[in-house]
Amino acid sequence: MCGEHRTHPIDTVTVPGRSRSPGPRSPAEVREAVRHAFEGARRSRRRATVAGDEAVGDALLVASELTTNAMLHGGGVTQFEVTLDDWDVRLSVSDRSQELPTSARHIDERGFMRVGGHGWPIVCHLARDITISELDAGGKRITAVVPLSPR
Repeated sequence: MCGEHRTHPIDTVTVPGRSRSPGPRSPAEVREAVRHAFEGARRSRRRATVAGDEAVGDALLVASELTTNAMLHGGGVTQFEVTLDDWDVRLSVSDRSQELPTSARHIDERGFMRVGGHGWPIVCHLARDITISELDAGGKRITAVVPLSPR
């Protein structure tokens, strides 16, 4: 695991100014929501919010990895939120499992590189902060904060 913090159960609440979608059907839908949030920030002319290509790419990759992990290991995505401010993009993915993410071994028993198992380490590398919260209705929410300025 990497720098996460598990909190007590929380209720899900709709907060104005956030792009929220219940249960996306694919990582592509989540990437589209993230792109839409960045485009909205650009249209509103909030210059400090407009990130460079590298930061947008990092946010898209983290969103995609969190969503893929929820679909493969968490019983499916139950909610997705993206929030932009002047310094960060906050990506939250909820799923049905209370099991914490782990890093898989990348080398198999024969010494060969395994396919898969790289998503969580990527999230841990790109995110400035990761929080894991238990949900009252069951499952968990993983929130990753990706900085908009270079690492």
